[in-house]
Amino acid sequence: MEQIKNGLDFLNGYLGGADYFPYLLIGVGVFFTLYLGFPQIRYFGQAIRIVRGKYSKKSDPGDTSHFGALSTALSGTVGTGNIGGVALAIFVGGPAAIFWMWITAFLGMTTKFVEVTLSHKYREVTEDGTMAGGPMYYMEKKLNMKWLAVIFAIATIISSFGTGNMPQINNIAQVMNDTFALPNWITGVGLAILLAMVIIGGIQRIAKVAERVVPFMAFLYVVGALLVIVYNYENIIPSFSAIIGSVFSGSAAVGGFLGASFAYAMQRGVNRGLFSNEAGQGSAAIAHSAAKGKQPASEGMVSLLEPFIDTLIICTLTSLVILSSGVWKDKHQNTFDRIDMDFVAGQWTDQNPEHVEKLREFLNPQTNSDSAIEPYSGSISLQDGEAISEGFTLLNANSVAEEVVYKQKDDTTNKLTPITGVITVKDGKLENRSIVVEGRSLIHSASLTAEAFTRGFLGENGKYIVSLGLLLFAFTTAIAWSYYGDRAVIYLFGQRGVLVYRAVYVVMFAVAAVVDTTVVWALANVAIVMMTIPNLIGITLLHKDMKQTVKQYWEDFRKGKAH
Repeated sequence: MEQIKNGLDFLNGYLGGADYFPYLLIGVGVFFTLYLGFPQIRYFGQAIRIVRGKYSKKSDPGDTSHFGALSTALSGTVGTGNIGGVALAIFVGGPAAIFWMWITAFLGMTTKFVEVTLSHKYREVTEDGTMAGGPMYYMEKKLNMKWLAVIFAIATIISSFGTGNMPQINNIAQVMNDTFALPNWITGVGLAILLAMVIIGGIQRIAKVAERVVPFMAFLYVVGALLVIVYNYENIIPSFSAIIGSVFSGSAAVGGFLGASFAYAMQRGVNRGLFSNEAGQGSAAIAHSAAKGKQPASEGMVSLLEPFIDTLIICTLTSLVILSSGVWKDKHQNTFDRIDMDFVAGQWTDQNPEHVEKLREFLNPQTNSDSAIEPYSGSISLQDGEAISEGFTLLNANSVAEEVVYKQKDDTTNKLTPITGVITVKDGKLENRSIVVEGRSLIHSASLTAEAFTRGFLGENGKYIVSLGLLLFAFTTAIAWSYYGDRAVIYLFGQRGVLVYRAVYVVMFAVAAVVDTTVVWALANVAIVMMTIPNLIGITLLHKDMKQTVKQYWEDFRKGKAH
């Protein structure tokens, strides 16, 4: 399993992890922003008027309202990326990564405007009378590139499981277990039943659920975040200074000793921005294609609100919670993940500036080949879980681990007990995967955000905002992605494949609550890029078509025919 993941990670290194990818994503956004005259600014007010239903007509073709389509698309984008993804971006790329998430969102407003407009324009009516649209339809009907459309549709189905389904319920189950001691399988089965009840009703039921849940969950999360930010009000300006200053200083050093380069911070910020708002990926365009309306550009305008809400508002609030609370710089008691642990040869401390510099070289992916530090291989003697031998240092989450205790499950009591004996390490990793390591270190992802939410007016109760937010965000993401995969299946196999897809989607949702989804995540990372690159190429080739469509909209609008 680990070999498969390593192979997928290697492949992703030539796709989303490649140096060119951030420039491609940003470059397309810059091109359309200039080519269309900053539509994310000029059309913002019109977008709000359209969403409010000022021009809506019940007789317009489509399956759902503009607000319903926006809510569905937002339910797919506002998810774990807004909670754990922002924390991970800060952890690996420093505050500078947030700046690049902003840039990606601002330019992504235009990118999404383009992909949604074109997808809505070339949508089709399916056998059951509902609408089906998305990049695969304009790729085939306008570009005559069915092979590209097939690649996009297959990648969409893979992503529906890899980003929208399995990792979402896995995160939910883990959070519910950590917070309320609820067994993972109960969470999986219970939510799978709810999921089936929603998606069996198609886009109309999905949109109705999204219209009610998305505003509530966004309001809850925003209020919770503001309670932390206001509590730490004296750190608001320094937090913005850290984001902006780290970009122009060329340093993205975080709380430990990982100092990310300018290029690395940019790559992490752009990639997390894409994962968060999906602008350029083409997924949300599938939801918007179901919206009622005769003018494709009107729905495109609605969609430019998504990156604004998702990234420029919600992700910014998350980043301010983390930065203003100071938790990103502190070490916390936690259980170490195997992927975060590195045993290195020698005795090192993060209190010594010379040691810090050498450790930074070891951990920084840009300079690792020049590091003088070697991974540790050998044995470690333990007494009551604590190491009594020397010659090594344990790094966890880019920091020197402290107060480390090694534990293993006792066969008699079935409880974790401290180890007395000898364990072995090879190439910096524990050979025995059953060993549990606890201690103090930096933390990241949702754990970091949850800790940050305890540093406000709500105190320890703040973590329940994150738990409930993750539950709602992740569950609605699964609902939205079921529809994206649903439409991709219709494009490839017709209506006959829909029920089979939905059944498999629900079953895998339940199963993923209790299984490791690491490989699924790795596969999804590849699939996301296999959606994004064809979509970016496609919309660029149709730039003249796009400009003419927008021009036609305003001509009809002035004549009172646009809506």
